[in-house]
Amino acid sequence: MNQKLKRVILNNESVLFAILILLILFISVYNPRFFSAENAFDILRSSSFIGICSIGFLIVLISGGIDISFTATATVAEYFMALILTRNQGMPIILVLLIPMVIGIILGSFNAILINKLKVPAIIITIAMLNTYYGGIQFISNGRWIYDFPEWFYTLPKILVIKFVNNDGVPYGLSVFTVLWILVALLGSFILNKTTLGRKIFAVGGSLESSRRAGINVNNIRIFVYGFLGFVAGLGAIVHALITQTIAPNSLIGQEFDVLSAVVIGGANIFGGEGTITGTILGVLLIAVLRNGLTIMKVPPYWHMVIIGFVILLSIAATATRSKISRMQEAGIDVE
Repeated sequence: MNQKLKRVILNNESVLFAILILLILFISVYNPRFFSAENAFDILRSSSFIGICSIGFLIVLISGGIDISFTATATVAEYFMALILTRNQGMPIILVLLIPMVIGIILGSFNAILINKLKVPAIIITIAMLNTYYGGIQFISNGRWIYDFPEWFYTLPKILVIKFVNNDGVPYGLSVFTVLWILVALLGSFILNKTTLGRKIFAVGGSLESSRRAGINVNNIRIFVYGFLGFVAGLGAIVHALITQTIAPNSLIGQEFDVLSAVVIGGANIFGGEGTITGTILGVLLIAVLRNGLTIMKVPPYWHMVIIGFVILLSIAATATRSKISRMQEAGIDVE
């Protein structure tokens, strides 16, 4: 087999891109309205929260960790932002938007400190904190929704960086939220691929003990990656609040699984040391297109999870197969 062709087959991003194109074509045959710039921009906008959080989650996963509590962190961050905003509507916009990001960094870093101090698997700590944060915000809020915001809160989501108008005179285009997602992805790519910190994150995820022997401060790496996920969760909280225009203490429950699905479909190794920003973006888009397409095709909502679960299983199987072939090639075994 030609070596270039082998590399393409083994490249997770190439396979995901091909699947995404085929999926778009299939849905477009069923409903031609799906294949439009307006729908594409809408998909990008609606998946901004998942896309932003997936970048932070990927970095945690590459480091060999996992954090299930980031949606609860985002909920706490956006709820406190809303409480402060509704009681101080004259507060500067920048200061308001900083609140959830600071809260996110604090809660994310606190998760890392607990993991470092207690020496307990990250999944146990973060599941415990997921329940703690959600339970705490339910107690504080008494389940109350917040929706009384100043005027700028309603106009900010309408900002379009690139603007078009459809045949009905309704504007559409590239949302500021999509641009924010792109900027977070670029920041994540820079950290992972262009910095010493990024190399240390991959090293810690690849082999914890080897990293310690090499002099890498594993505890500090954990605090950074969990703090960074907290930061993007806070940023995602702002996006979610502005898109939905209401803030509820339970609105983000379950979305952590969409993020996990996107990152795993994108080719990240659940045990750490492997993953790419490009793969994660393609994973997010694949889930977003799949959900949008299933809705257009009027597939009942309970089947959405079944189909996405099946896609995840296929993705994990494909990733494992490609990894096995790569190891065989490195060992000098010809794979035809």
